[in-house]
Amino acid sequence: MLDGKVGSRMGTLWYDGNFYTMREEGEKTEAVYTENGLIIALGKKEELEAAYTENIAESVSLQGKTVFPGFVDSHLHIIGHGESLLRLDVSVTSSKDELLLRLEEKIADTPLGEWIIGEGWNENDWTDTSVPTRWDLDEVSPHHPVVLKRACRHALVVNSKALQLAEIHNDTVEPPGGVIERDEAGRVQGILKDQAQDMIYRVLPPVDRNYLQNALRKAVEHAWSLGLTGGHTEDLSYYGQFHETLHAFYDVLESPVEPHPFRAHLLIHHTVIDEWERGGFTKLSSSPYVTFGAVKIFADGALGGRTAWLSHPYADDPTTNGVAIHTTEGLHTLVRKARELDLPIAVHTIGDAAYEAVLDAIELYPTPSGERDRLIHAQILRNDLVQRTKSLQVVLDIQPRFVATDFPWVLSRLGEGVYDYLYAWRTLKEEGIALAGGSDAPIEPVDPLLGIHAAVTRQREAEQTVYIPEERLSIYEAIELFTKGSAYAAGEEHVSGVLSPGMRADFTVLESDPFVQTPDHLLQNKVAMTVVDDRIVYDALRTPST
Repeated sequence: MLDGKVGSRMGTLWYDGNFYTMREEGEKTEAVYTENGLIIALGKKEELEAAYTENIAESVSLQGKTVFPGFVDSHLHIIGHGESLLRLDVSVTSSKDELLLRLEEKIADTPLGEWIIGEGWNENDWTDTSVPTRWDLDEVSPHHPVVLKRACRHALVVNSKALQLAEIHNDTVEPPGGVIERDEAGRVQGILKDQAQDMIYRVLPPVDRNYLQNALRKAVEHAWSLGLTGGHTEDLSYYGQFHETLHAFYDVLESPVEPHPFRAHLLIHHTVIDEWERGGFTKLSSSPYVTFGAVKIFADGALGGRTAWLSHPYADDPTTNGVAIHTTEGLHTLVRKARELDLPIAVHTIGDAAYEAVLDAIELYPTPSGERDRLIHAQILRNDLVQRTKSLQVVLDIQPRFVATDFPWVLSRLGEGVYDYLYAWRTLKEEGIALAGGSDAPIEPVDPLLGIHAAVTRQREAEQTVYIPEERLSIYEAIELFTKGSAYAAGEEHVSGVLSPGMRADFTVLESDPFVQTPDHLLQNKVAMTVVDDRIVYDALRTPST
């Protein structure tokens, strides 16, 4: 039976694929006909050929590969991901010594005095979990200012040269919402957390539009190769000039010379909301590949640096229960500003205390009609908070691969049995709370298959331990996070997330069918093709037929 209506424009017939519509579990079709970026009809190849014989300009064989609606990452920093591809990568180091060796190698290729910026260290992956300090960095880099960002991006370490340029010394007062680590003698150690990081960012060399374009172009090309057709991204506040950053998206994604089609749904950081408003933008402002979303707010920090805001002290450091980025009044002011613009909010909430503070604000300043607020991460929850969430227009923006990264060390950090729910994806789904799936790249790898694997197995790669197994999702539910879930979070479920007439012609094509293989095969599965707006943007098949 043909699913769709005959059109009158020139289009493409996609056939010989294993098409999962994602409208309901197990539903498949044999072929899809598209025109001008939209799906027109689903059905059998012969039926579609007969119905659209005068309209089909191209036929593309997918060679038996498995096709899904385009995967969309519901939370990432795509320019930041591009930077991580261009900068010193210390994410795969296994020790502090290896980190310092990588830094020393970078110094040898860097002109004297230039800043060296590295990304991704995580002491929890090291045999010796002691964090690097300014003095460690000074040993290999006394003359180059160095900043190395922790994997969570809520902490960084710098050397003495960088501290000098930022005018940070032993008597420097911590900024609100920030931490400057000191040793027992009161000396600054070079470790800055959350808002204190801004003291370094302010003295980094400014970036220009060409730099932003290069990083974005690199990130989009990498995302295509991993099957991503879009992402909900938060980048607009980090590079000094709101308009320069915004126009980098237009310049790259919609270039008339070398377009990089990618669905960028931009969150608007609260620090640039006034510039956004003065620029004449509204929530309805959009272009083919750039739309605007919620106002982004940070309520707390991260677990790695013990700055996630908890209702109980940290089990492995009872002197702290984390950091509230804003006072109650400050948080409410930001939420009220968003509501004045009729905008939803998207709030970073890792700890249960941060989550509770945001629920208080949403209940005081309700979500605008027709919109959905987003609570990002939602890793540590109590039952009372889950029950309150159910009555609100809220989507929880989760990062499944955090399970693979954070366990088992997170258990000793939080204390077992202290909180009702840890990374409780199954519980949240069964409670009827909407979920969307992202990576938080460059915090985690941008590969959606890694996120799907973590949601399904609750395991670290190549390990057998299953962490809180009752919270596992099925493969269908995990893929929903990156298709229907992402669409719903952005209010775009009417145009994306499923294969159906009228939806965007965005496809993710995998080499093999994840529904007929073991979950671990997700780690070997490959992207065969990525299609955005009816255009092949990544092609490992290399043999489309016309």
